[in-house]
Amino acid sequence: MPEANPDLLGHVYAGPYAIRHPELATIVVDADGVAGYILATSDSRAFWEWEEEHWWPALRAQYPKRADDSWNTRIIDLIHAQPQSPSDIVESYPAHFHIDLLPRAQGLGLGRALIEGLQQTLREHGVTGLHLDVGKDNDNAISFYRHLGFEVQAEAPESYFMTTTL
Repeated sequence: MPEANPDLLGHVYAGPYAIRHPELATIVVDADGVAGYILATSDSRAFWEWEEEHWWPALRAQYPKRADDSWNTRIIDLIHAQPQSPSDIVESYPAHFHIDLLPRAQGLGLGRALIEGLQQTLREHGVTGLHLDVGKDNDNAISFYRHLGFEVQAEAPESYFMTTTL
């Protein structure tokens, strides 16, 4: 079985956000290098339309659909059919984000600072609601988001959509 392609996750969850909305991207760097990030869009619908026109075509050509059940194939499937948040969530909470901190950067208050900083920036741009998609099995993250005022609004088979008003 081929090794996991380390570029694939970035193509799906990081690259388009950093390119389309660098003003909503914050990277955490410590003495050992990059330790995390928060990346966002203020308008999910417009972002998804931009991805369809500008981001996915080249990646779909580079990574054609495959039939095996490898990790690479599961991520490539996202390139060909990117899941989107439910329409009613996006209507009331148009912004969404991705955040990730390596273990060495967790427990230092950085996650809270990144999310609160993003919320402030979004408020300054007139955005009134923010949502995220979190795996149902990620109890620590769910608890963390609840502590920051996010509430579960909807669920998918493997995840919850959590929201907060700005």
